[in-house]
Amino acid sequence: MMERYRALGIKLTPQRLAILKCLEGNETHPSAEDIYREVRKAFPTMSFATVYNTLEVLRAKGGVNALSIDPDRMRYDPDTSSHHHLICTACKRVVDVRARIETELSEDETQGFELTGSHVEFYGLCPKCRDRE
Repeated sequence: MMERYRALGIKLTPQRLAILKCLEGNETHPSAEDIYREVRKAFPTMSFATVYNTLEVLRAKGGVNALSIDPDRMRYDPDTSSHHHLICTACKRVVDVRARIETELSEDETQGFELTGSHVEFYGLCPKCRDRE
């Protein structure tokens, strides 16, 4: 774990290591608030600003992806590989989709943009929420 973040040039303080440990292998796409609640168990005096600033450093250096898929809060994905997401419209659960989805835009559709990537979001009800209805 540490080698990946050292390679990004991130200073590894004990607080940052706790944040990185919380992110490592985390598939829940946590918000900064979720991470803050978790790491405060080990570091009760840690500030929310420390968590947020660490996430911003990671995002800027490519260590996490910031997802704006939840209108209430930014979510973070430590899996920076190319993938897509399923999002429950009721409980906001986010699930990774590994399927290869080809999208091709015509020159007119790109409107002069130089494309650097794409991301597809699927919305619906997860099994738990669907069963509740």
